[in-house]
Amino acid sequence: MVIVSNAVDSSIAGLEVFVKPLLTDMGLELVEIQLKRESHGLVLRIFIDAEQGIAMDDCVTVSRQVSAFLDVEDLIENAYTLEVSSPGAERPLVKREDYERFKERKVRVKLIEPLESRRVFTGILKGLVADSVIVQVEDETVSLELENIKRARLSL
Repeated sequence: MVIVSNAVDSSIAGLEVFVKPLLTDMGLELVEIQLKRESHGLVLRIFIDAEQGIAMDDCVTVSRQVSAFLDVEDLIENAYTLEVSSPGAERPLVKREDYERFKERKVRVKLIEPLESRRVFTGILKGLVADSVIVQVEDETVSLELENIKRARLSL
């Protein structure tokens, strides 16, 4: 069971319940949903991906569907701007499956708490073992606990 701590988490959770099956039916994947206050107001960002990549038409279709859903469900109280896009070449690694899917790719991982005085590790992703992400950093293999990862993304 997930316990939602505030209205933002509740809005995102409600939106995720709608978006995941919609994207699956379209052959797309939900990477991440962000709801952030920025200098020009509240921004709702939905990042989508697919094996074959994302086309502008995919973003437009998802944007229309999500916009119509939000108009009816009114999950977000304040005015906001909706953006739907691809996560890009430096896509975030969000789900456990991402750490297996992108094996042998270059990654950048930021930790919550430092490991051996370091918070940032850049290297080749070797996969996931139990609850640890394995990264080859130069000539050493580093094991990073999933719960200690603040942000991980593919790197160029």
